[in-house]
Amino acid sequence: MNQRPKIDLGMTGYEELFMNDQERADARKPKVEEIPIAELFPFRDHPFQVREDEELDRLKESIRESGVLVPALARPKEGGGYELISGHRRMTACKALGLETMPVIIRDLTDEESIITMVDANLQREHILPSEKAFAYKMKYDALKHQGTSSQVGTKLRTDEYLAQNSPDSRNQIQRYIRLTNLIPEILDMVDEERIALTPAVELSYLSEAEQHKLYTAMCYDDATPSLSQAQRLHRMSQEQQLSEGEITEVLSEVKGNQKEYVRIPAEDLRRFFRPDTTIKQMQDTLVKAMEYYSRFRERQSDRDSR
Repeated sequence: MNQRPKIDLGMTGYEELFMNDQERADARKPKVEEIPIAELFPFRDHPFQVREDEELDRLKESIRESGVLVPALARPKEGGGYELISGHRRMTACKALGLETMPVIIRDLTDEESIITMVDANLQREHILPSEKAFAYKMKYDALKHQGTSSQVGTKLRTDEYLAQNSPDSRNQIQRYIRLTNLIPEILDMVDEERIALTPAVELSYLSEAEQHKLYTAMCYDDATPSLSQAQRLHRMSQEQQLSEGEITEVLSEVKGNQKEYVRIPAEDLRRFFRPDTTIKQMQDTLVKAMEYYSRFRERQSDRDSR
């Protein structure tokens, strides 16, 4: 017996036949649910850190006074619960305040859609470390490649060009950030700490893992980091397979242009001479004044001894 073909009216249920346009629109809006925090899990390989800083303190205070104003976004997780896509800082703040639930929008998203949404939401944050941008861009780049976004939108854009269209950085800058994912964690930490600038770090990312470990050991021993020109030389020497420990030490030992000499004293060794709220700059100024006073004292002592 032949069956009649089903007609797709583009509706989600029989009840929509009796709805007006406004009711249909309201029915299709994302629903905000109060989800138990115990059922929310961080996004897999989430590249953005949740830091205990002033921003998090302000967020806690805001939630304490007004609640969570912007719902988090999550998707159902295999085995139960939900995987957070955006809202990790809000969840941390809610936990710290002892809240048991938080408002969340639940959506069924693919891995690629989840990664793209997660990265886009977090790139709007005010303070982002270079390492966070590096792994976030790499994740989104791989997701777009796997998704085939360029062909879907009917363009001939390269993936990194399409990525730049929806990002605060240019295509070339995004490529530089992605290169940072090739750095060993110890050197990448130095980039986050602003001890190594982005452009020299990109040059260092072309060194092999073994060469980077040798470089890191030399930097710690000599308390020195390479300038851009030195990093470029290390890159070339690595390509020519001439980058030995001796070569690394020789490059780092060169005096860089406009380089200043510093006497480094751990702050912990000086704290006992100052009030707890004294800044590093105040300690430095006080030490200079103390040495000036000591120098004048030595001069007067020398004058008395010569009489």
